[in-house]
Amino acid sequence: MADAVNAVVPEDRELRMLLGEARTIAVVGLSSKPGRPSLDVATYLQRRGYRIVPVNPRETEVLGEPAYPSLRDIPDDIRIDVVDVFRRAEETAEVARDAVAIGAKVLWLQEGIVSDEAYRIATEGGLDVIMGVCIRATDIRLQREESE
Repeated sequence: MADAVNAVVPEDRELRMLLGEARTIAVVGLSSKPGRPSLDVATYLQRRGYRIVPVNPRETEVLGEPAYPSLRDIPDDIRIDVVDVFRRAEETAEVARDAVAIGAKVLWLQEGIVSDEAYRIATEGGLDVIMGVCIRATDIRLQREESE
């Protein structure tokens, strides 16, 4: 299946609700290397009070949190609200399957990442899906608009 051309972004009201209800965010592809977008975004989210769960088979710990090789390796007692994905679009269908399997609520594909297949898998599994936009940029924008 071909990748979608357009980002999928709910209305601001729904975005505020999704981010407001979220407590724990699994960041798939989170790297400990300075300057990486995944690390910058996860650091921001952690500072905003979210618990970050790193998912990367090449890491053991990132931002003081233990890293897991895949979403399915995260212990059952850690409830994942949002799966934030820093992987190539062609790798996101598997991530979507795993997000459904662990009972996540939201699949968030970062800026530049759009996949029809991941969207279909996640929505059919009952997840809200956001694609092609940065979670940090979205949160910053929503915070700015709230304070105006």
